[in-house]
Amino acid sequence: MAGAMTCTAPVALAQDQAVADVDPPSAQSDAPAQWQPLAAEGVTLSLSYTGEAATNVSGGLRRDAAHAGQVYVGADLDLDRMIGVDGATLHFAVTNRHGKNLAAMAIGNNTSVQEIYGTQNTHLAILTWQQSFLDGRLDIEAGRSQANIHFLNSPLYCHFQTNSACGNPTFVFKNSNFTYFPASSWMAHAKLHVTPQVMLHAGVYEVNPDRKRASDHGFNFSTKNATGVIVPWELSFSRDSADDWLPGHYILGGWFDRGDYADPLRDDQVGIAILTGRPAATRNGRSGLYARFDQQLTRPDPASPRGLSIFGVAMTNLSGRVEESRYLGMGIVQTGTFAGRDQDTIGFAINDQRFSDLAMQRMNAARVAAGGRADIRRHQYMMELAYGLQVNPAIRLSPNLQYILHPDQTGAPDRTRNIRNAFILGFKFTVDAMRLLGQ
Repeated sequence: MAGAMTCTAPVALAQDQAVADVDPPSAQSDAPAQWQPLAAEGVTLSLSYTGEAATNVSGGLRRDAAHAGQVYVGADLDLDRMIGVDGATLHFAVTNRHGKNLAAMAIGNNTSVQEIYGTQNTHLAILTWQQSFLDGRLDIEAGRSQANIHFLNSPLYCHFQTNSACGNPTFVFKNSNFTYFPASSWMAHAKLHVTPQVMLHAGVYEVNPDRKRASDHGFNFSTKNATGVIVPWELSFSRDSADDWLPGHYILGGWFDRGDYADPLRDDQVGIAILTGRPAATRNGRSGLYARFDQQLTRPDPASPRGLSIFGVAMTNLSGRVEESRYLGMGIVQTGTFAGRDQDTIGFAINDQRFSDLAMQRMNAARVAAGGRADIRRHQYMMELAYGLQVNPAIRLSPNLQYILHPDQTGAPDRTRNIRNAFILGFKFTVDAMRLLGQ
């Protein structure tokens, strides 16, 4: 999945998280156009595939390998051109996700090394109406979608395969009901450009556990069993106009979660749930805050996408009983590597996930009950080194090396010893079929 995106249409946004590396935002203008047979009628089609393979060559619970993938089919309908509704666009997307999750199978930690894994079915991911007002200064979108393709993302994040960075910093999913692609629910969000550089962005998203079940395919629009809403917000300052030599984005954001969630420690009778086997106590109400940025540092040639960019994220919990207390992440991406490889990238990302006192109590209680010592490590560090090879404008290959220092034991709570640090070989590839057909 792939905060300031260069695409504004939700289908393009969502596809950018799966195919962000196929055609970088700074791609040269002579790249072949996409095949768009219905463009004259106002219809822009999307078709892509993302695959991610991973194997842990050392560490974790045991050695294994897994592949996960996604087929993405979407369309943007320009309703001004089609039926004369000025500033209106209808967005539609369906995905098919398949494959297995190496982290759950063989590593035992709580964060995947294959970000494309999730829902594992055919799913209606997007069905929204987007309306522009005030000469484009105000933009409102409503319908069926997800918070994570609208908030807390950047094209830089998905140069990587680890779910700790792509498509969003993983902290928000551990500590809130932040809705994620492709599990769609009712939503609305609005962007107001206060100035060309300053933007206010806020949304409201239905919290419904039914929408995340494997049996749900996104076509059930009922709000039955919804437990509340989550309200994300962002205030951003951007320097990304054609006149800005070195673009950058600086964002302060957060969320108010008014949906139900499971207590990370206590059961419904105030015992420790992992020991009693009883259902976790149900709570309601959490909030969090984050600051993030991305900045291009070098741009030797305005006619080339070559340049060095950095990004950083700091996140903390404000209220509620949560799994993690804070998250720190940073990364660096060089676009343009060797001679003649202007579209290739090399990047490194690292993040620190700090577990809360409640999570530590739970994991240590399980360790002691299994006969071990209460020496669970509080911090999990995940890092990745990735190279993006632009084979042609439609196909991108990204071999990567990942390392997990101090994997948490959420996937193996009955172990008596800490999980060994894991070294993972990964391989991500993306194919933009519409651009492939346009060659």
